[in-house]
Amino acid sequence: MKPSNVLILPGWQSSGPQHWQTLWEKRHGYVRVEQHDWITPLRGDWLARLEETVLSCDEPAVLVGHSLGCILVAAWSALSQNTHRVKAALLVAPGDVERPEVREMIPTWSPIELRALAFPSVLLASRNDPHCDFERARLFAYAWGAQFMDYGPCGHINADSGLASWPEGHVLLQDLMKD
Repeated sequence: MKPSNVLILPGWQSSGPQHWQTLWEKRHGYVRVEQHDWITPLRGDWLARLEETVLSCDEPAVLVGHSLGCILVAAWSALSQNTHRVKAALLVAPGDVERPEVREMIPTWSPIELRALAFPSVLLASRNDPHCDFERARLFAYAWGAQFMDYGPCGHINADSGLASWPEGHVLLQDLMKD
């Protein structure tokens, strides 16, 4: 699989320079789906941008979502007529946009789509993620038909978690790329 068909889907406010998503982009040549507005994300805009990027791939894509990027994957899978153009998805630390304090800040993201994804997926959740309770993440995995992985106490599985380039996560991605 070509690196240009591995699509990085950061969460709200994007992924910073020390985030594993950014490090994977630099190291492996994966493509970040650049959104028009990272600070005030509108679900419709983000869905359109993902659709456009998936259609630009010359073979089935693999999606790599973190936080709001996971919620984007679920929403896109439920709406797109092009889900056959995605081979699989790695979903890491989904953000719970239905929490009242988050819903106020990014209202277009509620409710979270809870239909099965149209492609195989793996969801990793942390037991102490400040942006999503562990059991909520498990519910998302079940609803989306994703393989659920307990990643232990690792915060939001981001740069603050001290993962650097997160080689363990990259092995999971490589497994999804092979299947």
